[in-house]
Parts: sequence; structure tokens; C-alpha cells
Amino acid sequence: MSMAAGEYVSVSSQSDTERADLETERQALEDEPEGELAELAQIYVSRGVEPDLAHRVAVQLTEHDALGAHARDELGITETAGAQPVQAALTSAASFSVGALLPLIAMMLTPLALAIPVIAGATLLSLALLGALSAQAGGAGVLKAASRVTAWGALAMALTAAIGSMVGGVF
Repeated sequence: MSMAAGEYVSVSSQSDTERADLETERQALEDEPEGELAELAQIYVSRGVEPDLAHRVAVQLTEHDALGAHARDELGITETAGAQPVQAALTSAASFSVGALLPLIAMMLTPLALAIPVIAGATLLSLALLGALSAQAGGAGVLKAASRVTAWGALAMALTAAIGSMVGGVF
């Protein structure tokens, strides 16, 4: 729940920023339409389109949906790539719940005397497996992604354990 809530807050902030950027762009289109048209054409020129064609494309897109063209090509905001806080929160909650299964099962099956090393090992194994699965699903390098997720997870666990041992008796 903590990760889902954090994800929701983070993506909500991103969504707020996108809305503010769109409002700024809407105002600029109203106040300086010619300047915004030139800006849009220049974006296409910088992408390799010849200046005359870039201007014609900018005019056509502006006539069709000026804010949509600027949102997409200037700000990088599209309907499908826009921030979706609820979806991000649910995805995060599901991912962390699935990721917790192996360590949770290890905890339930391990004698108390062996709990810390077995749960730590199960957690690292779970991180490696999920890192590899996510890399494979995304078409990235499996070994690199699994190693990165496992290393950062190990570092987080070590820091958490160190801080816990320092303040454990305080509370």
C-alpha cells in the first residue's frame, strides 16, 4: 500500500504538471498564435523536415488541433502517454504484492533461527526473477536488468538493516 500510495502521489504530481503545461500552452496559442506556429514549424525542421514542408505541416496541424499538436510535438504529452495516477497505483500495488509472495512463503516455511538469511535470500531471488521477467517483457537485456534490480534491492536491504540496528532499541 505504501508503494501504491507513493506512486499515486508521484504520478498525480506529474499529471498536475502536465495540466499546467497544457494551460500555459493554451494561453500562448491564444496570445501569440504566429509565434507558436513558427515554434511548431521549427520543431519539425529540427527533426529533419524541410522548412517549407514543416511550415505547411504546422499550419495544417494547427488548423486541425493546435493544442494537440503542441502538446504532442512540443511538450511530449499524448492521451496514451499521459500520467494516469490510479493505473500507476494499481500496477504498483499488484507488482509489489506479487514480488512479496516468494519472501512471504519463505518466511512461513522457515524456522525462526534461519529466518533472516532465508528471507533475505528469497527476497534477492525474487528481485532477480522479477527484474529478469520485466526486462524480457520490455525487450531489454535480462542479465543487466536482473543484476541492477538485485544490486539496488540488496543495497536497500542492507541500509534498512543498518538503520534498524542503530535505532532498533530506541523505540
